[in-house]
Amino acid sequence: MIISILFENDEYVVVNKPAGILVHPDGHAVGPTLTDWLVEKYPNMRDVGESQRLANGEVVARPGIVHRLDRDTSGVLVIAKTPTAFTYLKERFADRDVKKRYEAFVYGRVKEDEGRIDRPIARSRSDFRRWSAQRGARGQARPAVTDYHVRGRLADDFTFLELEPHTGRTHQIRVHLKAINHPVICDTLYAPTRPAALGFQRLALHARAIHFTDAGGNDIAVEAPYPADFEAAIAKIPRA
Repeated sequence: MIISILFENDEYVVVNKPAGILVHPDGHAVGPTLTDWLVEKYPNMRDVGESQRLANGEVVARPGIVHRLDRDTSGVLVIAKTPTAFTYLKERFADRDVKKRYEAFVYGRVKEDEGRIDRPIARSRSDFRRWSAQRGARGQARPAVTDYHVRGRLADDFTFLELEPHTGRTHQIRVHLKAINHPVICDTLYAPTRPAALGFQRLALHARAIHFTDAGGNDIAVEAPYPADFEAAIAKIPRA
């Protein structure tokens, strides 16, 4: 497994997660995970962080993991290397002090150049794997806010978006874009009947950048380069 390190110090390591790699075991998919790589490269991190009990009852270790990316999402992920750093970073995420920026290609022409999606998210009634920001969802709806900015349009067919989630709900960006009828290209969970497009064979979502201030007051801002499929799709955007 090849994982690119984008930034590292004594407290944190920031990596560029490839699409197709799970952050940690989920009880269903097989294959290597990012946490396998972490334990091999940083054996002292094995006991950093908190384990998680999966729906099937299995308890999995998540060394240093404070946030995660979906399997088919690529991009920047920050990992704590020490217990102190883990606790501090977890608090920063809880207080919404960590700024994350994503980029995505979506179906259809997003009309407004920028906007805010402010829709609570709850469980879908039709599929236990899904979440929903639309009417008819079940259970408690939790507040969720995502800002977007149009980076480019490909006629009326597709739009390239920059996105900033202000909350951290599961599948938040995917759910919010589905709710405004512009799901992410190749999202087989939230747009299963839509055809693949722009050369993507996986979810067209990339965690582009992350920014936070460490306990010493130092700004840590890291940007993940585009993978090849994003570079190819961006090259298709007409120049003004």
